[in-house]
Amino acid sequence: MSVIEAPPWERGLRVTQPRVVASEWTKLHSLRSTRWSMLVAVILTIGLSALFAFATSDRWNRMGPREQANRHPLDIALGGVLLSQLAIGVLGVLVISGEYSTGMIRSTIAAVPRRLPVLWAKAAVFATVTFCLMLPAVVAAFFASQAIVDHIEPLRLSFTGPAVLRNVVGGALYLTAIGVFALALGAIARNTAGGISSFVAIIFVIPPLLDILPSNWENAISPYLPSNAGSDVFGIRTGSGHLSPWAGFGLFVGYTAFALATAAVLLVRRDT
Repeated sequence: MSVIEAPPWERGLRVTQPRVVASEWTKLHSLRSTRWSMLVAVILTIGLSALFAFATSDRWNRMGPREQANRHPLDIALGGVLLSQLAIGVLGVLVISGEYSTGMIRSTIAAVPRRLPVLWAKAAVFATVTFCLMLPAVVAAFFASQAIVDHIEPLRLSFTGPAVLRNVVGGALYLTAIGVFALALGAIARNTAGGISSFVAIIFVIPPLLDILPSNWENAISPYLPSNAGSDVFGIRTGSGHLSPWAGFGLFVGYTAFALATAAVLLVRRDT
């Protein structure tokens, strides 16, 4: 028995993962919120690092020896990452929750009935765009801050110096993982307010609340929180309160994978 092949026009309409990726890329770069959020993230990453460098340069001669010793050039260069993660996270939630709020998710699921390719495509496209934009921003923040504090010998640092490349690339990797983590929370909540609230609570609210716990409890829990574990990849912090850089980032990637897997299960089981 011969197999009847689909006509060329029908084969051209088949849903494939590359076509879903292309569709999600079109959605992402056509949204005004994408351009504004990414612009804010880049400005915060570079601008805050430059601001910290200016403040340090201006006050350096008035600082005591202990305060000077606590100022590390990588902390200055990467300080903006800690705030730009908010812009990336909010955009990550909006990437998927916006479709639920407008009802566009029904058209998306009708076009891709298997559903999961949509989630994988959204995560892949958003992660790629975030990393490609934020890596140059973090590199620029490093060189901008170094240009400002270059006259201060203890703060002078070469890009090829120990752990510099890992910290710079780690900052971009952390922002990328943060974006995918927020996207997964948006898919779980199916609501912009709920997704953003969950993201802010997990990343910004819960860590400071540990201060009310006994110190031995805080020291045991704090290193394993998502934000603390993930940020170890671009920090110079060491000691019992922190994991090693790649171990911490690996744990955060695990949190992200778990959130994405939960979103995948719910996407398949729930009505749109």
